[in-house]
Amino acid sequence: MTSSSLLTDRYELTMLAAALADGTAGRRCVFEVFARRLPDGRRYGVVAGLGRLLDELARFRFGDAELTQLAETGVVDATTLDWLADYRFAGDIDGYPEGELYFPGSPVLTVTGSFAEAVVLETLALSVLNHDCAIASAAARMVAAAGGRPLIEMGSRRTHERAAVACARAAYLAGFASTSNLEASRQFGIPTAGTAAHAFILLHDDEQVAFASQVATLGTKTTLLVDTYDIRRGIERAVAAAGTELGAIRIDSGDLGELARQARDQLDALGARATRIVLSGDLDEYAIAALRAEPVDAYGVGTSVVTGSGAPTAGMVYKLVEVDGRPVAKRSSAKESRGGRKSAMRRYKPTGTALEEVVHRADSPLPAGPHDRVLPVPLMRGGQRVADLETLEQSRERLRAALVSVPWEGLKLSKGDPAIPTVFQ
Repeated sequence: MTSSSLLTDRYELTMLAAALADGTAGRRCVFEVFARRLPDGRRYGVVAGLGRLLDELARFRFGDAELTQLAETGVVDATTLDWLADYRFAGDIDGYPEGELYFPGSPVLTVTGSFAEAVVLETLALSVLNHDCAIASAAARMVAAAGGRPLIEMGSRRTHERAAVACARAAYLAGFASTSNLEASRQFGIPTAGTAAHAFILLHDDEQVAFASQVATLGTKTTLLVDTYDIRRGIERAVAAAGTELGAIRIDSGDLGELARQARDQLDALGARATRIVLSGDLDEYAIAALRAEPVDAYGVGTSVVTGSGAPTAGMVYKLVEVDGRPVAKRSSAKESRGGRKSAMRRYKPTGTALEEVVHRADSPLPAGPHDRVLPVPLMRGGQRVADLETLEQSRERLRAALVSVPWEGLKLSKGDPAIPTVFQ
């Protein structure tokens, strides 16, 4: 299986062809992925997508179909085609682990290899990281706003069919409890959740009949959608169909806070005190935060999570910072880069609260205190994935711990400075 036709940009091959022609393609280079700034209003970013990126790298090849298309369209010359036919990334990659927080200037990913083998990875690296980091960063804010109540990722119908699976993974990494996307469950083992839509209710001539059918098939612990017609009548019929052991009701429209309060009172009066209330319908982190005082048991989030809640890209760039051991840097106004391979250390108080992130030249390591932590870890060596990388479940726990370490001001939804300042040395 090849992935190059989707994940390579023409300008990368233009540079490759010219470098092969002038003899610079083999020069040892270091590229770094970082964000110059966080999206407007955000105080932290979440690293996500590294697992997917490493999977893509393992099958990143230029097969016969790709090479034929490049030849027929004249994108590159014969020398470049021959080089691409044998392409295998054989370099090294280091990066922040999945679930780690990042800030402006954090060296999230470092790619080391020949110019030729590293330059063709730019679109692949940025397409995965810009997307997944954006989704995970938004999802983490929603998880924090939910205050411990579970969230269901329900956004597959609001994004590209391939992006839907990646979105489910990123949201789960960020702390969502489950997804409605079955392919994400198959690929990544993510728990699934979901219930019937309004179409199932409308299919039947009577709402009571629809509820009875769903309960007969799925059991009393199912979730019944009660707002197709009149919510109060819907709740009466739902309890009549499943009894007081009904698992949950879902409300998808209207004044969700007021409706949740009324539904809780009604369920309790009917004896269905254990029946949960699930809310959905255009929820984002701000709407979830506004509902924290209401009797809500879970949230279903769709459009906002799969679009990064207004920030669909993390704004990361892939920049050359070192050639044959010599630092190089871009000097363009407002788009400067810092030369040389870098590492980063996060410093903490004895209490565990993060103080700052120090980004420094990798060849000038910093003295580490008892509570300091070096952030980048090896991901690939000699083109091979490093053994024993963290699992998706471990990355979820890493993010949970990272957010606990953030000063409380850094978790606010309001605009402000990054939660942890970045210091460059």
